[in-house]
Amino acid sequence: MAVRGLKAVALAACALAVAGKVQLRHSSHKAADSSLHVGSFVTPLEFKHQLRVCNAFANSAAMDVFRAAESLTAETPMPYKSCRDFDAPLKSGDKLEFRLGDASSGTFSVADLPNNDAVLLLVIHRHDSVSGAVSFESHVFAALESAQVAVIDTYRGKDRAVAKIMDKSALARKDQKAAPVRSEQLRYDSVVAVNPGEYEVQLDAADGKQESRASLVALKHESYVVLRVGVEGEHGEQFPSELVVYPNPDPVALHSAAAQPFASLASVSLATFAALWAC
Repeated sequence: MAVRGLKAVALAACALAVAGKVQLRHSSHKAADSSLHVGSFVTPLEFKHQLRVCNAFANSAAMDVFRAAESLTAETPMPYKSCRDFDAPLKSGDKLEFRLGDASSGTFSVADLPNNDAVLLLVIHRHDSVSGAVSFESHVFAALESAQVAVIDTYRGKDRAVAKIMDKSALARKDQKAAPVRSEQLRYDSVVAVNPGEYEVQLDAADGKQESRASLVALKHESYVVLRVGVEGEHGEQFPSELVVYPNPDPVALHSAAAQPFASLASVSLATFAALWAC
């Protein structure tokens, strides 16, 4: 599965917001021929592109998202550690501006869009533990039957931690000797496919101590993001290392006949995250 992503960095000291351009997927698709007339049996294809934004920017203030003068978040800005899906069809050249209060934190530009239905994931987070600079992570989820999970580490600090995924039904069993709990590491900056089922995602520090835990209910055709968030700020407020999983569907949506947790943690497809530095 071809995946492209681009991380854009905006420095707080810049007088202007930095625009991080991402080419979500190469496309040779041209605009529909305007000569098509009413009643023609040839019509241009239309694709559904769902925008999913996650606020991993460690700050006590909530984040507003704008497309030009339009506020996508309206009267409900996004607090830290939240994700949201927007019904805001994007087009090439659109710019998404992120604001904390009246101050612009950074701008993300869409260079191209895929020629298929897709979920467009965009994560904003801190670039470092000292300044107020921001970085962006992006990923395009293709329309696949299996559940897809993007794993991204946005934590800024010296501490290292490993994310693992486990079968939740195995954790609930009392007789662990008969069926030991199986766990697999989730590599950061990667995308994996998992079978439908209930899982537990755990974050372990370098010394083996559990830092955070979150549930993941994997449904067919759904796209998920697992974020490690937090910042070891050298100045100001500290934000601990912890997990965020989105979305969070109700487990009742699982059909027992289809749920086969850990039959395989399907082959990993690496996401390419390149960095663009500018000011």
